[in-house]
Amino acid sequence: MNRIQVLQKQVMASQPPVTSHVLDTSRGVPAANLRVELEREASPGIWVPVGQGVTNADGRVPGLTAVGQDVSGTCRITFHTQAYFEANGTTEYFYPVVSIVFRVVDATAHYHVPLLINPFGYSTYRGS
Repeated sequence: MNRIQVLQKQVMASQPPVTSHVLDTSRGVPAANLRVELEREASPGIWVPVGQGVTNADGRVPGLTAVGQDVSGTCRITFHTQAYFEANGTTEYFYPVVSIVFRVVDATAHYHVPLLINPFGYSTYRGS
């Protein structure tokens, strides 16, 4: 391992394994006060809560998981968009909940799950 790889590993080890950031593309702002839940699949169809939180003013979920917490395997992150939309005066929307299922293959890596939302669509990807 070279020096850069060692430093990257140290940075990864000092942050939570799963983080998220939600942006409301219809309003052009971070999605503040949106409830988020993270679960891990313990066995097929059986989901166990791993963490939860509410997005801050920047649309981020601090403390969704603890630093060093093992979340390896299949995870599901659920964004409760209905309450968010309604709290912000949006009465027409298509997705009351957005659930994203993803795999955590490397328990020492960082998995960032950004969500871009609007009342009639959403987009996500593996961020950094």
